[in-house]
Amino acid sequence: MNLHLINDVPDGLTLRARSFVSAHGIKVDTRPVEQYRQWWLERGIPQAVIDRMAAYQDRWGGLVLPPSSQYDGGPKYFEPDSPEGSSEGWWFEAGMQRTAVPYSFMIGPAGEFGIHANQWTPLHKTVEGWVEALALTHHASMWAKQITKVTGDKVDGIALDSFEPVREVMGQADTWWRGTDSLVAIYSGEAESLSFPEGRTALIYSGLDEWGLRGGVEDGAA
Repeated sequence: MNLHLINDVPDGLTLRARSFVSAHGIKVDTRPVEQYRQWWLERGIPQAVIDRMAAYQDRWGGLVLPPSSQYDGGPKYFEPDSPEGSSEGWWFEAGMQRTAVPYSFMIGPAGEFGIHANQWTPLHKTVEGWVEALALTHHASMWAKQITKVTGDKVDGIALDSFEPVREVMGQADTWWRGTDSLVAIYSGEAESLSFPEGRTALIYSGLDEWGLRGGVEDGAA
């Protein structure tokens, strides 16, 4: 497998995420979607779905990022595959798992990034949201004076009344919250997709200054 440096970071990311991808990401060679287009068409995959996969391949294909703190690290690298349809629309695989987890990482009918096990659970509204969350995890881990892990029902006890959502992660099942000196990441994807409430996890990054809280990202930036 050939490795390549990142020369063209996808647009639409914050400065923090662009810096993260350029500093810590690499590219590997992946199979072109066009190589399988006719094969998929012959098996009833709509042209528009294959076009979506090709666009995903062009934008994200082969990108390897540091592992996520949850989901056993997330996809090993981005590569579209295995389109699946239902009455709700079409999904395709976002990339192979790093380890043997009981779900697949998928791109949803509206471009969401999520996991599919017992049910489809979108984690972020877009792939960009997943990448932003990875970048924020890396940033917060470097600058926090303390990191506290909370699981299961105890997650509901975290007081977020004075916190604001971190909009750039475009969270759905997984969300980030910003306070005066701390960031809170709440991961509910496995709990929802596997019907396993005890699987909810929150990480609280505390003791952050303004740089730690935002990393150069302005209010409302995305």
